[in-house]
Amino acid sequence: MSSTNITSNFAWRLMERFGAQTVTLIVGIKLQQLLGPEVFGTVALVTIFTAIMQVFVDSGLGNALIQKKDADDLDFSSVFFFNITVCSVLYVIMYFSAPLIAAFYEKPELTALVRVLSLTLLISGVKNVQQAYVSRNMLFKKFFFSTLGGTIGAAVLGLWMAYNGYGAWAIVAQSLFNAAVDTTILWFTVRWRPKKQFSLARLKILFSFGWKMLLSSLLETIYNELRQLIIGKIYSDADLAQYNEGKKVPNLIVTNINTSIDSVLLPAMSREQDNAAAVKNMTRRSIKISTYIMMPLMAGLAVCAEPLVRLVLKEKWLPCVPYLQIFCISFAFHPIHTANLNAIKAMGRSDLFLILEIIKKVVGITAILISMWISVWAMAVSALITSLLSQVINAWPNRKLLNYSYLEQVKDMLPQIFLSLFMGAAVYCVKFIGLHDLITLPIQFVLGVLIYAVFSKLFHIDSFEYLLTQIKSILSKRKKETVK
Repeated sequence: MSSTNITSNFAWRLMERFGAQTVTLIVGIKLQQLLGPEVFGTVALVTIFTAIMQVFVDSGLGNALIQKKDADDLDFSSVFFFNITVCSVLYVIMYFSAPLIAAFYEKPELTALVRVLSLTLLISGVKNVQQAYVSRNMLFKKFFFSTLGGTIGAAVLGLWMAYNGYGAWAIVAQSLFNAAVDTTILWFTVRWRPKKQFSLARLKILFSFGWKMLLSSLLETIYNELRQLIIGKIYSDADLAQYNEGKKVPNLIVTNINTSIDSVLLPAMSREQDNAAAVKNMTRRSIKISTYIMMPLMAGLAVCAEPLVRLVLKEKWLPCVPYLQIFCISFAFHPIHTANLNAIKAMGRSDLFLILEIIKKVVGITAILISMWISVWAMAVSALITSLLSQVINAWPNRKLLNYSYLEQVKDMLPQIFLSLFMGAAVYCVKFIGLHDLITLPIQFVLGVLIYAVFSKLFHIDSFEYLLTQIKSILSKRKKETVK
């Protein structure tokens, strides 16, 4: 597969993620202003459990379908019917567990919220295999239209319900509507349909790879949600909402970029899984490009955090600023996680992937147990420390698999790190001029972009020149297609 085709698919995936999430972010800000931290904290208690259940749908067999070289309709249909069955069982579990969850938090109103929000599991059972088919065949343009349609419709519904006093139900309805419309549009735009066939033998083959990916994702999700569960139980709903809000924006940016990279890179790498040199080149390029994009975004967001929150979310959300800044540092290094783990998955080493997850979770849970009784801030710091340690752990196997060591990876990231730090320092100094936030933020944004672009050109940053070449190639290809 050509680098231009990979870049084009990445561009579509990135536009889809950022288009949808930009709408979600804007609507989310308005909902936060209307509903307040306590309501968002209540919904966060529910999503902890639905997120864990969602892993059983989104991970494992979907990845196995993408990774398998000769996956056909029998494989896809077998997974489709298996997923529908599993999702139905998961919903029943959540339905009857809802009163127990409500009792755990001593909030009776959670019972109905859990039962309704868990309906997204049934919708995911239909959508999951369609997503795998799109990823495997590099049809990411399909995602753009389905996701945007669901997001815009959900935004309208959520705002209407919030204005009319539905409280937490506005957020729940928004999520459910988004999933339903997204799935419906994808169903009609993707040609694949399940056949009336099922093979337990094929399922076992896929499961031999997928169960390790499923268990790895389950460990990752439980670990990520564990902090929220503890904060929600030991501290207040408002504390949980401020913690989540600090995490939300950097997580939004990084998740969208990482999802775009992950969706395109895994199938591209899987096609070259017998060529370690080619996989290494893709991994290296991924680390360089994604850090070139991610580092300045996180640096800029960290130094602009206080005026941004004060201007957009108002004073009541200012306690989230320290969390936002610490998560910016943590998420800035996520590209190294994504690239290394994709390489391991593409090489078919789901066993190594699982071992790495177990090691990381032992380290992470130890950090949680130490910090949970200190403060919410201490728990955020422990998340940063474990994230930095995890990037070393994730990179370790590729020292032998790809002959690409962690030190070599750091060396590839250094130009982006130094340039982002310099840009961040320059942007931070603007606040000392003493202007209104509405004036300060645009100045900081323009200054940051100019410094990063000018110095990238001046010092011939490899990723900057590569991106320019790819953009020119895509535009040239589009121009030729238009002429024809």
